Amino acid sequence: MRRVITYGTFDLLHYGHISLLRRARGLGDYLVVALSTDEFNHNEKGKVCYFSYERRKMLLEAIRYVDLVIPEESWGQKRSDIHEYHIDTFVMGDDWEGQFDFLTEEGCSVVYLPRTPEISSTRIKDSLRSQ
Repeated sequence: MRRVITYGTFDLLHYGHISLLRRARGLGDYLVVALSTDEFNHNEKGKVCYFSYERRKMLLEAIRYVDLVIPEESWGQKRSDIHEYHIDTFVMGDDWEGQFDFLTEEGCSVVYLPRTPEISSTRIKDSLRSQ
């Protein structure tokens, strides 16, 4: 069984997120999603989410491409997650291109998938603010 992992906040879930999850799952048989906790988003990423961690987790668990949702609580946990969950492929959006290549040292491949250019949670939030 090929295991894939991806990371993200997944706030204001939209079709770009679904596309990323579908393509990530297509790279293996089992998809783990590491979902950024509210504390990690606030303290490390400087983000405030519209939906709480528990609500975002519930939404992700309802998506057929997602097999397991785990909390992302620090930048450094990626190495340990790869080993703990026996990950073969690490996937991120191409806006992170090159940032996680060091994870190949952990024995997994790293894939950067193109993002859906016309949609993002930031764009949705900005549009709602301007209305």
